[in-house]
Amino acid sequence: MSDFILPDIGEGIVECELVKWLVSEGDLIEEDQPVAEVMTDKALVEIPAPYKGRVTRLYWKEGDIAKVHAPLFELVDESGEGEGEPAKASDEGKSAEPEAKRAEPKKSPDRAETVASAAPSARQDGERTPASPAVRRLIRENELTLENIQGSGKDGRVLKADVLTHLEQPASGGSSASAGRAQRPEAQNQEVRIEPIKGMQAVMAKRMVASATTIPHFIFSEDIDVTELLSLRQQLKPEAEARGSRLTLMPFIMKAIALAVREYPVLNSQLNEEVTEIHYQPQCNVGMAVDSKIGLLVPNVKNVGQLTLLEIADEVTRLTEAAREGRVSQADLKGGTITISNIGALGGTYAAPIINAPEVAIVALGRTQKLPRFDANGQVVERAIMTISWAGDHRIIDGGTIARFNNLWKSYLESPQSMLLHMG
Repeated sequence: MSDFILPDIGEGIVECELVKWLVSEGDLIEEDQPVAEVMTDKALVEIPAPYKGRVTRLYWKEGDIAKVHAPLFELVDESGEGEGEPAKASDEGKSAEPEAKRAEPKKSPDRAETVASAAPSARQDGERTPASPAVRRLIRENELTLENIQGSGKDGRVLKADVLTHLEQPASGGSSASAGRAQRPEAQNQEVRIEPIKGMQAVMAKRMVASATTIPHFIFSEDIDVTELLSLRQQLKPEAEARGSRLTLMPFIMKAIALAVREYPVLNSQLNEEVTEIHYQPQCNVGMAVDSKIGLLVPNVKNVGQLTLLEIADEVTRLTEAAREGRVSQADLKGGTITISNIGALGGTYAAPIINAPEVAIVALGRTQKLPRFDANGQVVERAIMTISWAGDHRIIDGGTIARFNNLWKSYLESPQSMLLHMG
C-alpha cells in the first residue's frame, strides 16, 4: 500500500483543482489508466496510474485544490511490487506525505455534500459520457447527474445547451434538482452566492492586475480596409478546403505581423524583470487569446514567419479547438512574442487590450463592417472596414514606432498581394 504523490505537472505550478475523479475507492485499475482530471492554471491534465493496483483511498474531493507533492490517492499494488514506496515521479513529495495523511483537505465553500459522486460517468455501453470540464462543473453546481442528460453533440457529448435545456424541463414524478430550481423562492429569501476565484480565472486576475499596474500602455487605434483581403480569401477558400484546411482572416493577419516585425523588431521583443535589457526574439510566435470554457487561454503559433498560410491555418484550427476544451499543451502556451485578441468575433469595434507580459505589444481586432468610403474619383462606395486597437509597452515603444509599424502591417492587409514580395 502506497500513496500516489501528485508530481510536478508544469513549471511553477504548486496546486491544481481536482475537477473529476475517473475512479472510485475500491476500483481495480490498470497501469497508465486515467485516474483523475486536474485543472492547472493553464490546462486540463489527466493523471494516469503508475502501475496496476486497487484504489483504497481518494484524498481529495471534486472541486478541492490539491497540492503538488502531496498525496492524491492511495494505491495497493496487489502483485506486491512497489509496496511501501510512494507512487510518484520524484522523491520531492515524501516530506508532504505525513501532513497530508493527517489532515483532510478543506472543501471548497461552494460545493454541496450532494454533488455528483466521484465514480466515473458511464453510458449503457460502459463508456464515459463525453462532456467538457466546464459542462461537468455546471452539472455539479446544479446538483444534476451527467447520465440523466441527453447529449446532442458528437458521440453523445453533453453540451452546455443540453444542460440548460434539461434545467428548463418541467419536473415529473419525484423531486429533483431541476424541479427545485423551477420553483425558485422569492427574491427576499435568496442568499448571496459566493464562488471562489480559482484556476484559470485566478491566474488571469493576477496577471491582468500585474500588467495593467506595472506596464504603461500606449493605445493606438485605426481602421483597415480589408475588402481586397476578403476577396482574396474567398478565392483561396475552395483550394484550402480541398486540402482540409479552414482558411480565415487570421492566417493573413498573423503573416502580416510576422513580416512587419522584421522592420520593427522592438514589437517582437521582451523586457527583463529588472527593465534593464530588451531581448529581441529570433522567431515571431503569434499568440491568440481564446475565450475558452475554463477562462482565457493564449496559445501561440510558433515561427509564423517560416510557415505557409495553410500551415498557419491548420495551427490556428488545432490550437483553437484545444483551447476551447481546456486541453492545450504547456508547449503551446509558452514562448509567445506578440498577441492578437479577436474581440470582434463577439462584437465591438475599438478596445484597450492589456499586454500579455513579458510581451510588449498586443492588438485587438474589432468586427468588420460594411461602411461607406470615398474612392479615388470621389464617389461613395461600400468597403469592408475592420477596426483595430494596438497596445504597446510605452517604456520601450513610442507612439511614432507603433504608428509606423501599424502603417506597414496595414499596407499588407489592404494590399495582400504585396506580402508575396517579402515572403522568404
